[in-house]
Amino acid sequence: MDFAFEHAQHDRAAHLRKNDAWRGPDVQVLVIGGEHVPTIDGSGLRWVSMDEAPEGEWIFLGTRGDTRYAAVMVDRVPPELEPASLRLIGPTVAAEEASLAVHAVGIARWHQNHRFCAKCGAPTEISEGGHTRVCPACGAHHFPRTDPAVIMLITDDQDRALLGRQPIWPEGRFSTLAGFVEPGETLGDAVRREVMEEVGIEVGDVTYAASQPWPFPSSLMLGFFGRALSTEIRVDQDEIEEARWFTRDEVTEMTASSDLLLPPNVSISRWLLQEWHQGTLTGGW
Repeated sequence: MDFAFEHAQHDRAAHLRKNDAWRGPDVQVLVIGGEHVPTIDGSGLRWVSMDEAPEGEWIFLGTRGDTRYAAVMVDRVPPELEPASLRLIGPTVAAEEASLAVHAVGIARWHQNHRFCAKCGAPTEISEGGHTRVCPACGAHHFPRTDPAVIMLITDDQDRALLGRQPIWPEGRFSTLAGFVEPGETLGDAVRREVMEEVGIEVGDVTYAASQPWPFPSSLMLGFFGRALSTEIRVDQDEIEEARWFTRDEVTEMTASSDLLLPPNVSISRWLLQEWHQGTLTGGW
């Protein structure tokens, strides 16, 4: 099972960002409003020409083959373009287009939150095809930031999987644990700290699995498998309301009866669970 946004499918062509060298009549444009994108009948992506695009600030996304792609940032995607959240339609978007969309939404969300200089407070201006903001007052250059977050499937000596649920989730929804990496912390230590803080489980060996850009608003999800050194769960009652150890048979039976709701296919969390389960579920999740 592949997860959404797994692989980059376009050339970012940074050499075309300077002096708007990317512009041309054949550029395909994605209209971006927050995390909302235009769709065709509520799924897939709808692209428009530069002439058809509404006014806004521009991001050059790159090239695929002979085609150039860009995005234009607006407050709201016009209703006639049938906007939808990228996180909801991610599984319906072709891999080559998902690569472009996640690039566009990630940078657009950064622009939304960084319109003023962090050094002097003056309004900043967009530059380098949307990949830089420059302060005309003090000359500072600001670049898009990505927040690293670990997401982990922890198993014990009986090869049970540790899953938790947040208080805001519907009853029966469980997922892998996750949390942000703190300054001065290795990724393995972040996995161990987050699991200990959230559910009181000590973790030993940690193995990297895969990563997923998650532009809601600006994370890079770094997926890991970890081995528990203890099994007694003590939830923090803050971020996690309930946590349990699950066997493969329990996951199979409970998902079939809808007693267990797993994360959607758009998430690397689902992929980590699928990898642990080794594809033994029938009929899909």
